[in-house]
Amino acid sequence: MVRMKTNDKSEHEEILRSNVPETYLVLPLRNAVLFPRQVVPLTIGRGVSLRAVREADREDLPLLILAQRDPTVDSPRSKDLYTTGTVAKILKTYALPDGTKSILVQGMDRVRVLSVTQDEPTVRVIAYRLNEAPAATSDDAAAVAAIKKVFHEIADLSDEIKPEHVNLLGTLDSPGAVADIAVSLVAAGIAEKQEILETENVSERLRKAQTLLSTCYSRLEIGDKIRTDVQEEVNKTQREYFLREQLKAITKELGENNENEETRELKSRLSRKAMPDEVRKTAEKEIERLGKIQPSSAEYVVARTYLEWILDLPWQVSTPDRLEIAAANSILERDHYGLGKAKQRILEYLAVRKLKNDMRGPILCFVGPPGVGKTSLGRSIANALGRKFVRLSLGGVSDESEIRGHRRTYIGALPGRIIQGLKKAGSNNPVFVLDEIDKLGRDFRGDPSSALLEVLDPEQNSSFSDHYIEVPFDLSNVLFIATANMLETIPPPLRDRMEIVEIPSYVDEEKLGIAKGFLVPKQLAAHGITDAQVSFEESAILSMIRNYTREAGVRSLERRIADVCRAIAKNIVENGGAAAVTVTPESLSRYLGKQVFFSEVIERINRPGIATGLAWTPVGGDILFIEATKIKGKGNLILTGQLGDVMKESAQAALSYIASQSERLGVDESFRERFDLHVHFPAGAVPKDGPSAGVTILTALVSVLTGRAVRNDLAMTGEITLRGAVLPVGGIREKLLAAHRAGVRTVILPEKNRRDLDEVPEKVQREMTFHFVREMEDVLRLAFAECDVAKAASKMADQAEVRA
Repeated sequence: MVRMKTNDKSEHEEILRSNVPETYLVLPLRNAVLFPRQVVPLTIGRGVSLRAVREADREDLPLLILAQRDPTVDSPRSKDLYTTGTVAKILKTYALPDGTKSILVQGMDRVRVLSVTQDEPTVRVIAYRLNEAPAATSDDAAAVAAIKKVFHEIADLSDEIKPEHVNLLGTLDSPGAVADIAVSLVAAGIAEKQEILETENVSERLRKAQTLLSTCYSRLEIGDKIRTDVQEEVNKTQREYFLREQLKAITKELGENNENEETRELKSRLSRKAMPDEVRKTAEKEIERLGKIQPSSAEYVVARTYLEWILDLPWQVSTPDRLEIAAANSILERDHYGLGKAKQRILEYLAVRKLKNDMRGPILCFVGPPGVGKTSLGRSIANALGRKFVRLSLGGVSDESEIRGHRRTYIGALPGRIIQGLKKAGSNNPVFVLDEIDKLGRDFRGDPSSALLEVLDPEQNSSFSDHYIEVPFDLSNVLFIATANMLETIPPPLRDRMEIVEIPSYVDEEKLGIAKGFLVPKQLAAHGITDAQVSFEESAILSMIRNYTREAGVRSLERRIADVCRAIAKNIVENGGAAAVTVTPESLSRYLGKQVFFSEVIERINRPGIATGLAWTPVGGDILFIEATKIKGKGNLILTGQLGDVMKESAQAALSYIASQSERLGVDESFRERFDLHVHFPAGAVPKDGPSAGVTILTALVSVLTGRAVRNDLAMTGEITLRGAVLPVGGIREKLLAAHRAGVRTVILPEKNRRDLDEVPEKVQREMTFHFVREMEDVLRLAFAECDVAKAASKMADQAEVRA
């Protein structure tokens, strides 16, 4: 057992009489002393401190806080600690992300250590609480009044002492409490504070506290009032601070220029920088303030960083636009296949810019499925215009400060990513792509989409204010292009500020052209293969498109081409430069394995109760199989497949229509009394909703109730009403392209969607047959090729006679 040094024998006996000895866990504290009645937050990061807090909580032991003699010791033992400390009560504990803890503690009683029972991994001691005898002498009362007066004077000179501290001290009556709280709040050395903590006699403690406070006050006054004996105790840092302050005052009185080299450099850069007058005045004022700050101060770094940002921003630096429409169109056609609507919009902008030079940049939003080239189109537009290109990914961004920046009062503050992007571009008119704007987040830190309202509003962005820069920056020359997969998740006010340009899915022929012109050459170069070594037949590329990918864009196709190139590169290396290789449809299985996708419509539509619908998804269109079956029951309708409310209501409307028109449809009128109907949408893990599956649900139900199979080369889409009308739906282009990819060549569409065929590629229109309908009777007549509705009704009547 290690024993700490204590006072003489008589004092030891007095301790034994004062209180009963207890076992304490020790929390070492460096650079600070905790006094009774003091409430202070502590950051616990050292292993010995974290263990002490955990063990004290686990074993329900009191926590004794002892100050370190040497604050540089990271793993202190008993010999490194003072022998008098304070029992602490933990009020709150916070776990920090880096594994450390922050605790809020309150000092309770003075404690003096008698012995140490454990020195590692944590320090445990036996100690005694010291009772504080009340003081009531006139000298003590005078000392209390003097301490309060000096403390008030210190508060007038020190920013660290707040008015609430003065009010707190004024409400205290206990002399010991006045001494403890006053000393704990002033700036003094550890040894000085520890000496007062170790002073048990209240009168003596008051005297020492009064002396320490007077010393602190004298240090603050500087000059003739500093007593010789106190001046020797001022540490080096304080002396340097006072000397610098005196030097600044003397320099100011003499009128001498104290401008340093950095200040002169900043003024020189400012004189050469083109910027608005308002910004220049702000920068000049900040440089003047910088000259009055000591370089060793943290505030100096903040001011210098701010000035660097001001001087680096392209306030009036622009790149000239390439206004030749033919040249711009050539670049767009070289970089991207198709995308005629988006290209046309950019060429229109160039034409207007050529006629009216001061036109503001448009705010465009490219909406389309993944992999169709929205982001790369933005880079191509920058090349066509001769502008710089900046991309900002907004996916998952949920902090408003990412857009507007942090205020300079925060440590490590920076401008928002809009201003950062402009600095990186070096011009005030780049093409700025806001990628994945539909995936913005929102939490307690603010709403980034609201911050973007100013950025994307042509009426406001000419004076965009970043929280860090705090001066307006003109964004009206920037060509903003947002990209999104869907519009529904973009807030309406933000969507209203953008011009929507839809980027549609690619058909097989477009994918073939992209692969031949872009993807194959890119992957051959990426794998070190020349055109002379490898060639792809068109039929092979089409086979990859149809049998190994199923997507709206071309990302998976590019990966499959890369797979083929890697396999061929391996063969070339192994065979030492073999003869040229031609990739054919037959050879794809050697490189890509077995065929992945099949046209499964014919195989799946092989019995009554199954119909093929068409669906729109954020990644393009898709075909949707709807299965219906009947089981013995009492007319219940069962719906499965993770359906939304709108789709459920469509199924209920379909069932009600069949019940009301059962005789005309050839359905037994008593089916609701004898059967339950179960409608299932495969791919149950995928949520589904919307009214466009209404005609498909009704067709599947009629099929199962009449025992007739739906045509296996037919797909359909449309909303239904209770009277059997077929209403128009959206996403026709994507749905028809999905049907074409799946091998469906006949599609039933609502009559009012006839105008939407203009958006469908001509080749798809030539290869498919479209039937436009107004009523469900037309749908059923087309769906059941072998007999029309009237024949079905006759068949049902014959069946009824047989049963009779």
